[in-house]
Amino acid sequence: MSAREVPVTVPGDPPLAGTLTLPDSPGPVLAVLLAPGSGPLDRDSNHHRARFGVTRELAAALAEGGLASLRYDKRGVGGSPGDWRRAGLHDNADDLVRARDALAARPEVDAGRIVLAGHSEGALLAAMAAARGAPVAGVVLLAGSATPGDELLRWQARQIGPTLPAPVRGLLRLLRTDLEAKVAANHERIRATTTDVARIGGVRLNARWHREFLAHDPRTDLARLTVPVLAVTGSKDLQVRPGDLAEIADAVPGPVETLLVPDLTHTLRRQPGPASLRAYRGELRRPVDPEVLGAVVRWCRAVTGLERAAV
Repeated sequence: MSAREVPVTVPGDPPLAGTLTLPDSPGPVLAVLLAPGSGPLDRDSNHHRARFGVTRELAAALAEGGLASLRYDKRGVGGSPGDWRRAGLHDNADDLVRARDALAARPEVDAGRIVLAGHSEGALLAAMAAARGAPVAGVVLLAGSATPGDELLRWQARQIGPTLPAPVRGLLRLLRTDLEAKVAANHERIRATTTDVARIGGVRLNARWHREFLAHDPRTDLARLTVPVLAVTGSKDLQVRPGDLAEIADAVPGPVETLLVPDLTHTLRRQPGPASLRAYRGELRRPVDPEVLGAVVRWCRAVTGLERAAV
C-alpha cells in the first residue's frame, strides 16, 4: 500500500515539527502516535551519532497496514525550536499529549481510535500520557521498563560492564573502579543539582531530565492503564530488563499482551552471540526486526478494530 507524508506542526511552546504519514485509503483512518527514545532524537529516531530509524520504519510499516502515524522532532532537534537539554521527562510527556491532541484534530484521522507507541523513553512517555487520561485506544511499549529509574541505571551498569572491551575492563580493574558504584555516585551528584543543565564528571548533561528519570517509577503509571497494552522487549536488551515484561503484565489492570523476541537488542535488531553494546554500530546498518514491525502492525489493527488478530 502506498503512502503520502504531510508536514505538520504541533502547536504549543515550543512548537514541534513533525510528519503525518497517511495510507492510501479513504479517511478518516486509524492512527498511531510514535514517541522516540531518550536524548536529542529527531522524528525518525535518529541521533547525529546513531541513526536508529525506529519511528521512521514503524511509520512505513503502519502505512502498509492501512494505519496513519504521526512522528515529531523533540525539542531543540531537527525542525523543532528549543533546547533538549532543558526539557525534563515530564516536559516530554506533555509534548506527547499535545502531539496526540494535534493528531486527533486532523480531519484525515479517526480521533476516537488513536494508539500511543513508544520506544525506550518513548514507552515511558506513552504510559505516562495514557495514565494521565489522554484519550487513546491502546498503548505499545517497545523496550519499555517497569523498573524505577535509579535502579534501572544501576542494572544497566552491571550488564554493560562485562561487555566493555578488554583494555577498558583492565583499566577499570587497575584503577579499582566499580562501575556500578561510580554510576550511583553520579546519581547523588545529579540529585544535588537544581539547574536544568549541569556538568557532572566533566560532561554537560540534562540534569533536570536525569533528576526526574531517577525518581520515576513506571509501575505507578502502568497501574493506571485500563486500555489494551502491547509490550515487546528483546532477550538481549542491555538497557531494559527483559524480565520487566512480566512486571508490566502484573502491573497493568487492562488487557496486556507481551512478546519477548529472541536475540533482539535495545535497537530492535537481532544480535548473534553474547549481548554487547559494541555491536550496535553494525546492527544499525540493518532494518528494524520484521517480527517487531509485524507484531506492532497486527496488534494496532486488532485493537483499533481493523481486524481481529493476535500477536
